Amino acid sequence: MQYEIKGAPLPYVEIQLNPGESLKCQGGAMSWMSSGLRMETKGGGLGKMFSKALTGESMFENIYTADAPGYIAFASSMPGNILAVQIEPGKDMICQKSSYLAATRGVDISIFFQKKLGAGFFGGEGFIMQKLSGSGLVFVEIDGSVEIKELAPGEQIQIDTGYLAMMESTCTMDVQTVGSVKNALLGGEGLFNTVVRGPGRVWLQSMPVSKLVASLPLATPGK
Repeated sequence: MQYEIKGAPLPYVEIQLNPGESLKCQGGAMSWMSSGLRMETKGGGLGKMFSKALTGESMFENIYTADAPGYIAFASSMPGNILAVQIEPGKDMICQKSSYLAATRGVDISIFFQKKLGAGFFGGEGFIMQKLSGSGLVFVEIDGSVEIKELAPGEQIQIDTGYLAMMESTCTMDVQTVGSVKNALLGGEGLFNTVVRGPGRVWLQSMPVSKLVASLPLATPGK
């Protein structure tokens, strides 16, 4: 299996499959493919279907298998980047909802609940995130440009709402107030920041969808 990521700032990944190789993705994620691939749709049981709905994914997944050498492509839904992440047993990744594009069959995409309610309700990343585990290659989409921080044990980074894209499962996440009421009301940074503590790597994104939507002018009826 080989792949190429191109097309920034509206990227897509095109993957070359050998006979017998498979990729899975959520329903509707495929952008284009060659004629040598066949598709099978699975739901994965009520439990998995429910968890996918909670993380913003389609309740069904499609599995594409190559009967002959072929290719398949997946495009990002927003301007940004597509990352190829290698998942290994015991080295899980936690990422924002709806970041998963496609993966090899050995990767498991499941629900991840924030253990601390504060991080879920006030941290801006959501109470529910995605957990990538198992073994294989997964493609995820990041909003905007990417910055990777390597945190030492106990080292922490404060992140504004929405800028956390992904982190290794060795990291922990909580929330912290921005300070005084004056800071919260007049500083323009909101009431809380997300705090991620190491050890582990953290992927930050420069343009969260929420920030992009907020920056767009509202449409005026009749114009």
